[in-house]
Amino acid sequence: MSILNPVVVITAGERGVKTTFGKADDAVYDPGIHFKVPLAQSMHLMDVRIQKGEGEGDAASRDLQSVHTRIAINYHLDPHRVVDVFRTIGPSTDIAADRIIIPAAQEAVKAVTARFTAEELVTRRTEVRDAIGDLLKQKMARHGLVLDEFAIVNFAFSRSFAEAIEAKVKAEQEKLKAERDLQRIEVEAKQKVASARAEADALALQRQQVTRELLELRKVENEREAIRKWDGKLPNVTGGTVPFIQVKPD
Repeated sequence: MSILNPVVVITAGERGVKTTFGKADDAVYDPGIHFKVPLAQSMHLMDVRIQKGEGEGDAASRDLQSVHTRIAINYHLDPHRVVDVFRTIGPSTDIAADRIIIPAAQEAVKAVTARFTAEELVTRRTEVRDAIGDLLKQKMARHGLVLDEFAIVNFAFSRSFAEAIEAKVKAEQEKLKAERDLQRIEVEAKQKVASARAEADALALQRQQVTRELLELRKVENEREAIRKWDGKLPNVTGGTVPFIQVKPD
């Protein structure tokens, strides 16, 4: 029978608390092989591995909104305090979440939630989580427990408040959309003005080009018309003093 076996093996992830006629020794026994006096002594194994706990509860925000909070934590038993835990709580199997963890978590949640408004609980979620975690860590340390991780799974508010938040968010989204639309309209208007100016400048340049070409064309046409109307006779007198002599054909 194991009660008569003087050898005890403590595995990794465990610590041992030896009792002599029911009284716990002060020493903490690490993993390995240890000896005890059969019938007079017993070795109680305490689990120091990471455990998981979950819970939920109701609280009130600073603006008196009802808040339902769901949390999740990872924790473990402090290996150096297994004797104290054994004396005050009992074997590690007695460290149930509903006895130690959840009540401490609910108390921490209520204390911190009362510092923030319902809206701040959402917008400052990280700050709220850290504040709850710090307070919970202090409460758990009193019982020889170490908080490894803490997370707020969800904040749930009353239906009326949730609808008010949803309406506010929708109004802000519509405002942002209206501002973006106004900016888009202004940009499009500026683009149209710039495009109209560019078209006007191009049209003016085109008109100048057409006017120059038209003047050149008219000059050529006038020259052609003058040649067409010329009778083949040279003028008798020019602007100089030397007269032209007209030679009659034979």
